[in-house]
Amino acid sequence: MLLTLFRWLAKIPLPWMQALGGVLGTLVWWSSKSYREQFKRNADLLDLSPEVRRKAMVNAGTMLTELPWMWLRSPSITTQSHVSWDGLELFEASLAKGKGVIILSPHLGCWEIGAQMVAERFGPTHGPMLAMYRPPRKAWIAPLVESARNREHLETVPASPQGIRAIVRCLRRGGFTAVLPDQVPPQGQGIWASFLGQPAYTMTLAVKLAEQTGATLLMCWCERKPKAQYVGHLSELKELNALKGEDRSLENMVQAMNDGVERLVRSAPEQYLWGYARFKKPRQISVSDPASGVSS
Repeated sequence: MLLTLFRWLAKIPLPWMQALGGVLGTLVWWSSKSYREQFKRNADLLDLSPEVRRKAMVNAGTMLTELPWMWLRSPSITTQSHVSWDGLELFEASLAKGKGVIILSPHLGCWEIGAQMVAERFGPTHGPMLAMYRPPRKAWIAPLVESARNREHLETVPASPQGIRAIVRCLRRGGFTAVLPDQVPPQGQGIWASFLGQPAYTMTLAVKLAEQTGATLLMCWCERKPKAQYVGHLSELKELNALKGEDRSLENMVQAMNDGVERLVRSAPEQYLWGYARFKKPRQISVSDPASGVSS
C-alpha cells in the first residue's frame, strides 16, 4: 500500500511536492510534542532566531515530501536538470588520484539527492557509487526503502563486514562512496566526540576507510533552492587535513569530522534537520544483527 502511494506521489511535479512539504512541516511541528521539544533543544545549541527556526521547520517537511520523487521517479528522469555545482572540480581532482573518494553528507539540505547527483554524473565513467545500507527495523517500510535505494550507477551493500570489504575494494580501484557522518551508529561502531558543544556518539568507519585505502574525504551538502533547484556544495575536510603525524589519532580524526559537519551546519542552520536525535545513546546490537560484525 505504502509503495503504491509513493509511486503515485513520485509522478507529481517536484515543485508541487516541495510546496506541500512546507505545510507538512508545520503540521508535524504542532502535532508532535516530542519532535517539537527535541527540535528546540537542538536548535537552542546555536541560539537560532525565530525566523531561522521557522525556515528549518519548513525544510524538514520539504525533506519528507521530496522522498517519493527522489526514490521512485521514472529511471528516465535524472537529477541533472535540477542541479548546479559548487566545487565539482575538487571531486574530479580527488578521483584523478586513483585512490577513491568518500563523500561525507550530513543531515543538511537534501542529502537524499546528493548521492544520486554524484552517481549520475560520475557513475558512467568511474563505475557505480556504493553506499552502505541497513535494512529498516520496521518490516512494513522495508519494501519501499529496498525499492528506492538501488538506481542506475548507485548500488547498496549491506551494513556488515562483507559490505565494508566491498567498499574497500571499490575505493582501491578508484571508486567512490557516500556516508552520513552525523548518523548515530550502533554501540561499538563509534566513539564519543563533541558536536555543537555536546557529546555525540560518532561513527569511526569513514575515517578508518580513508586511512586504510588512502581515499580522499570530501564534505558534500545539497542546498535546497526555490523551484526544485539544488546546489551541490563540495569542499575539503580541512579540519582533518590540518592534522599531521601523531595528531592523526582516531579520536582526533573523528573530532575533525564532527568539526567539519558543524562548520557546514553553522553556515546554513535553516537547512539542518534539527529534529534528528543526534545526541541519543547508541543502540545495542545483537549477534543476529547483520551489522553486529562491523568493526569500529
